Amino acid sequence: MPSVSTGFKQAVKKLSDKDKEAIILRAARRDAELYDLLAFELGELTLEDLYNQTASTIHDLMIGTSGRFLGRALTKSLRKSAKEIARFKRITKDVKLETDLHLYLLRLIFDNFTGQFDSYYKAFYTATARLLQRTVQLIRKNLHEDYHLEYKAELDSFLEQIHSRNKPLSFDLPREFVVE
Repeated sequence: MPSVSTGFKQAVKKLSDKDKEAIILRAARRDAELYDLLAFELGELTLEDLYNQTASTIHDLMIGTSGRFLGRALTKSLRKSAKEIARFKRITKDVKLETDLHLYLLRLIFDNFTGQFDSYYKAFYTATARLLQRTVQLIRKNLHEDYHLEYKAELDSFLEQIHSRNKPLSFDLPREFVVE
């Protein structure tokens, strides 16, 4: 992403309101994320609406997954879902709801697709374990300790299901979520 120079800032300040409006509208038509950011900042789109929209997109990506190689298709859908969560974070900057979306995605996986963990190809298993690791780190690093207790039981259940497969991982995944 290019940095904004002082000359560019001055040129933008010199533009008339009508020109600024035209440029913003043109840019918003070209970029869906910019449109959502502007709609959120202007109050047209609420935090709850954006959360529900992202959760619906994640649900459609994961539940609508099909294909000859389901494990590979699920891995691709998981990556797209993670990108949707990152997009949500860029727009809202809300860490609590980002964590809730991570947990929503993990719930979808563990409720519907744990059979794919036993597949010969372990890409989906590894991607899910990495998502779980990222979620644990996100909670530990960015959320208050009171939330740690709230999420502990669910995270411990997910960690237990991952470790019960006895498949090797190339990274360390804790056996339980430790509350300090």
